[in-house]
Amino acid sequence: MQEKKNVTSIVALGGLGEVGKNMYVVSHDDEIIIIDAGVMFPESDLMGIDYVIQDVSYLKANADKIKALIITHGHEDHIGGIVFLLQNVNIPTIYAPGIAASLINHKLEDNNIMYQHLETFDKDSHLKFKHFDIEFVTTTHSIPDSFAIVIRTPNGTIFETGDFKFDLTPIGPMADLHKIARIGEEGVKILLSDSTNALSEGFSKSESCVDETLNDIISRHYGRIIIATFASNIYRIKHIVETCRKNNRQIVTFGRSMETSIDIAIQNGLIKDSSIFIDASKAKSLKRNEVCILCTGSQGEPLAALSRIANGVHKQISLLNDDLVIFSSKPIPGNAASINKIINKLYLKGVKVFTNEEFSDIHTSGHAKEEELKLMLRLVKPEYFMPMHGEYRMLTAHKALAEDCGIPSENIFVCKNGDVLELTENGVQRGEAVTAGDVYVDGSRIGDIGSSVVKERKVMSHDGILMAIININPLKKQLLIKPNVTTRGFVMVNENADLIDKIEKKVTSIVRESFAKGMYSYTDLKGQIILDLSPYISALTGRHPMILPVIMEVRQSD
Repeated sequence: MQEKKNVTSIVALGGLGEVGKNMYVVSHDDEIIIIDAGVMFPESDLMGIDYVIQDVSYLKANADKIKALIITHGHEDHIGGIVFLLQNVNIPTIYAPGIAASLINHKLEDNNIMYQHLETFDKDSHLKFKHFDIEFVTTTHSIPDSFAIVIRTPNGTIFETGDFKFDLTPIGPMADLHKIARIGEEGVKILLSDSTNALSEGFSKSESCVDETLNDIISRHYGRIIIATFASNIYRIKHIVETCRKNNRQIVTFGRSMETSIDIAIQNGLIKDSSIFIDASKAKSLKRNEVCILCTGSQGEPLAALSRIANGVHKQISLLNDDLVIFSSKPIPGNAASINKIINKLYLKGVKVFTNEEFSDIHTSGHAKEEELKLMLRLVKPEYFMPMHGEYRMLTAHKALAEDCGIPSENIFVCKNGDVLELTENGVQRGEAVTAGDVYVDGSRIGDIGSSVVKERKVMSHDGILMAIININPLKKQLLIKPNVTTRGFVMVNENADLIDKIEKKVTSIVRESFAKGMYSYTDLKGQIILDLSPYISALTGRHPMILPVIMEVRQSD
């Protein structure tokens, strides 16, 4: 994209048409500010993929203009991609609120990344650059230290909400409604607003309602309690701790991410007294109604603590008949089946289970619903609007809410990743799109797993793999012995001898016909085997396994 003089550009490299991998870029002439660098967790069809991150080709091409990365809050879909971003692009400074900064430091240490330019900000901080003047507005979310970002540019003010809700009785600080309204009165050119719950009517429940419900459940139960929640929901963890203290329960924690979040909450003063946390060995000497187990696994993750407990393979915890398991969370789309499996296993063990479906007040979302989104629109009073952070159905629903609040349809931009909005003195318009897409992280490897590899994994998972081992003399163009066919995930070789024999004869025929035509190169022969064998196997079985010819060359001149 050719940068235009005196034009302020906004581009999303992640976060539009999806929930996750948030990254928004604001540029003006020779300066770029990045907002957030998150990951997206893969759906089940992305086999073997650990994370999905942004394609940062645009940032690489404009690396000399990057001035800072600014973080709105400490959730994985906003900070999880930082360790990968730093491996690709030089970021002069990262600015983050306190909790997020602690989480980022922990990530950097875990990945052996030395980075000396992480700065913290708070509600009173101001950042000044050549073209940008930036301040921060306290918002309410499910993690402490959540902020909206206000960027004053030569072409007007950009208000980026981050993730937010309006909770009038929050566990932590309330959103700064007065500051939001003041900025709205000063004039906002464009609002970028969280769309996650744009399809949900009304107002989101207050976190204090969850506090009351959990307190009621915990005070009434006389056995052991196991609570599974998001490790990143530090406010939830905080009031679980406070509720357990009120009810004279000690807490045992399981799950590395849970332990990390608790350590950070203690370091930042959100949990005042750490003596409530005990080792699992000490819990054995306590009465059952004096113990609460706080663990990961609310999404049915197979290796998380709750899954191991439910499966009876946890080294330190075995389920008891009077245990109560509480899922203080909402299923992430795509995880319902995994969660239901865990719940069924828990019931099979004879324990009682509370989920958010049965007790609607044991979890509340950290994202604004329809009426809160309208309130943000009314307070900010933007001239233009771009819904962000959501699938397209959410973005489109948010557009309708903005129209209801008086923003003209032509001033609302439902964008996709890579689209560019250009701010000038005269207004906002679409610009030339930039490269934006998904990059897959598989273990420690970034970007070398492309869509073709993922497609091959899908094929192998559905129809298996067939290997044809062929011994040839390339000098004489001669097949030395009968091809050997073996499979994994396609058919049982021992039970399908006739089928395997037919396939081996077909491979023999393909190789000999290729040699008769004078064809021989390693690549050509492999290609011909795949080309001819695939429809043959499909006709025999109706299946399409991945075919891997393995050619062994034995050079015999005699």
